[in-house]
Amino acid sequence: MSRIVIIGGSGHVGSYLVPRLVELGHEIVNVSRGAANPYRQHYAWSQVKNISLDRQVEEKTGQFGKKIAKLNPDIVIDMISFGLSSTQHLVEALRGKVEHFLFCSSIWVYGRYFSIPSTEADSPNPIDEYGRGKAESEAWLLQEARLTGFPATCFRPGHIVGEGWVPISPIGNANPETFSLIARGDELVLPNLGLEMVHHVHADDVAQWIVLAIENRAASVGEVFNTVSEQAINLRGYAEKVYHWFGREPRISFKPFDEWILDLGDWAENTRGHITRSSCHSIEKSRQRLGYKPRYTSLEAVYESLQALIKSGIVVV
Repeated sequence: MSRIVIIGGSGHVGSYLVPRLVELGHEIVNVSRGAANPYRQHYAWSQVKNISLDRQVEEKTGQFGKKIAKLNPDIVIDMISFGLSSTQHLVEALRGKVEHFLFCSSIWVYGRYFSIPSTEADSPNPIDEYGRGKAESEAWLLQEARLTGFPATCFRPGHIVGEGWVPISPIGNANPETFSLIARGDELVLPNLGLEMVHHVHADDVAQWIVLAIENRAASVGEVFNTVSEQAINLRGYAEKVYHWFGREPRISFKPFDEWILDLGDWAENTRGHITRSSCHSIEKSRQRLGYKPRYTSLEAVYESLQALIKSGIVVV
């Protein structure tokens, strides 16, 4: 079994990933900025070594990569690198010292699409700084894998869903009030004809994917993979399904996008990013090369999360 260092292991995906890896017999070191609790409790956390490091502070002094290397990992999983310089700093410290490096990218490396579902063969065309940072890191890592043999694998999660946080809603943002509005049976206004898409993935399916990539190292090194559910969902169908979950008849109206976005206030820019991308991605490469089979559909993942939000009072029924 391997010694695995997870940078950002207490987050959404790590809350599911760490227990999976511990149960498989791996030795886990979780590196995080503070003492944040994982989103889900599990006995496995008692067997994890937790290291507190502030990445931004340590990178400024040039020490972050060195401190990760001193943990003597066989495998490093980086969940929280958002720019090329950060990725390069870590990789240079790990070069020649690790068997596998897994980089968490994002479907936001994609911008607008010409054909759907998008595949990994489509060139990234990011439309914001976050997407550009991920795309630049991906491109550099894949080049390093080809030219120098650095054992990098990149994966692109969709809109991550799980217990403890709000899923991207039928209007393309994480405002829980949207779900409460539907629960009351009030009218929901969607952009255009409501045919824009979102593509969720349950955090446990991302964790499943990471385990498969580790276990199929030869098939994953030097490659990038979409990591989403089987199918995307459009806003209108998604909204109708949520109304039915609450025993309500759908009450949906529509506005042109440029008018509609003005009504969203502080949520407007985050919403714009989701709606203009209209995400829909293929997992055929992950399926064929790694045997990836998501446990959750997009709607099943949202439903599970929504039940937890209702129980906690964040979504009011």
